[in-house]
Amino acid sequence: MAKPKLLDLYCCQGGASKGYVNAGFEVVGVDIAPQPRYPFKFIQADAIEFLKNHGIEFDAIAGSPPCQLYSKTHRIQKNFHPDLIAPTRFAMQDTGRPFVIENVMDAEPELRNPEMLCGSMFGLETYRHRLFESGGGFKFEAPVHPEHVAKTTKMGRPVKKGEFMHIVGNFTGVDKARGIMDMPWASRDGLREAIPPAYTEYIGHQLMAHLKEN
Repeated sequence: MAKPKLLDLYCCQGGASKGYVNAGFEVVGVDIAPQPRYPFKFIQADAIEFLKNHGIEFDAIAGSPPCQLYSKTHRIQKNFHPDLIAPTRFAMQDTGRPFVIENVMDAEPELRNPEMLCGSMFGLETYRHRLFESGGGFKFEAPVHPEHVAKTTKMGRPVKKGEFMHIVGNFTGVDKARGIMDMPWASRDGLREAIPPAYTEYIGHQLMAHLKEN
């Protein structure tokens, strides 16, 4: 029996994709930039254009539009970055397929009734809060959010025993981050931009159940 096919847009090095693969999907990643470290089938293309032309060929769609527009660094440096959440949502809705959009916490005003996932929900040694909007008839519920007990390592410093890792910027400890994120193939750049696969595996199991019921 063929696996359901999921299209992962703005896939970068494939953290989100791995979670959906773990949940049982056949995943195709799309990114406008080359992604030689991406471990699954990859197509280099404009995400929205590919979605408009090929979205209906997939059973479900996921995407992580670039988050720079919503980052604190962007607000400080005032660099230009496009708003891709709304155009991505419109294109996803046009396919009629269930979909999931991920982004950073500061993008909450742009997302519709998102659920927040945190590493502490999945036993990861990083908090890494991320928001997930679901649509196209699909809705998932986040697990209970445990209290944050462990301290987070200060940016750029080695992780001390009992601390949670802060995998952003010029963090120290790529090998440790690969283990925490379950992304042994990823580079520093890929890790600091990635979603832990545990998040999308959790969503993916619920998405798989939704597809079977519908």
